[in-house]
Amino acid sequence: MLSFKKPPPSGNTGLTGLARLKQGLARARSGLGAAFAGLFRASAVDETLLEEIETLLLGADAGVEVTQTVLHSLRTRLALGELPDGAALNAALRAELLAMLAPSAQPLRIPSHIRPFVILVVGVNGAGKTTTIGKLAKQLQQSGHSVLLAAGDTFRAAAMEQLQNWGARNNVPVIGQPQGADSASVIYDALQAARARGADVLIADTSGRLHTQSNLMEELKKIKRVVSKLDPAAPHEVMLIVDGTQGQNALAQAVQFHQALSLTGVTLTKLDGTAKGGIVFAIAKKLGVPLRYIGIGEGVDDLREFDAAQFVEALFGE
Repeated sequence: MLSFKKPPPSGNTGLTGLARLKQGLARARSGLGAAFAGLFRASAVDETLLEEIETLLLGADAGVEVTQTVLHSLRTRLALGELPDGAALNAALRAELLAMLAPSAQPLRIPSHIRPFVILVVGVNGAGKTTTIGKLAKQLQQSGHSVLLAAGDTFRAAAMEQLQNWGARNNVPVIGQPQGADSASVIYDALQAARARGADVLIADTSGRLHTQSNLMEELKKIKRVVSKLDPAAPHEVMLIVDGTQGQNALAQAVQFHQALSLTGVTLTKLDGTAKGGIVFAIAKKLGVPLRYIGIGEGVDDLREFDAAQFVEALFGE
């Protein structure tokens, strides 16, 4: 059963904004951030120091492409005499990483002229799709939107039960069919219901699948085709949920899903459970797809709109 209660008093109470993000990223902050902090105390910057940064970025799952881009920029600045000490290196690295993330920091917005706005949620098993849907639905409801859920994950019985339990507690309708039903049919019926009831947003869950299972990926393409029969523009958002603790495997998932479905948004979950965090940069650099949310805890408010500046500050700020 999903829990949408705020965490009990354990140090989180009263924390908002950057302070809560820092706490949510505590493991990455104490691992990756602390390692970099040691380098930033250097009185001079040389090639050896840059090689240490290269090792740290690769070890943090930032990936080869991100690491090469960052190191090329830093080496250029070093050659121009722009990195006299660790403090300058700190500023340059943070500026480089922020520039990489900023274009992808695009919060999800529900246009007033699209009703219902259809969000198709996809991802592999265990990434946190159903939990994220519950949190997102609650947040949209709190902001004044009427929401309807489609239990399109007809393979895993617990997925439908999760949505139904949440819907019962929060007065959010859930459209579903018995386990094993055709997922496209469930979501089609849900869209019809959303239109009939005048719902603002329809969020459709889907069965988890590995990005390498081509036959199951074809099922997702089928869902898109079926939904578009009712609304040629739907789904208006195809959101991939990826587990931030999965490292480079998360990047591989994102690439495959994007190739198959033309993603319009990515949400990274469980970032509170990793001491790395570099995968955020890797996905932003490789895909160029909007990063909608990051998950940094169990509470409904721990699904946070992605803010590039706050994310970099939370990792590397003093």
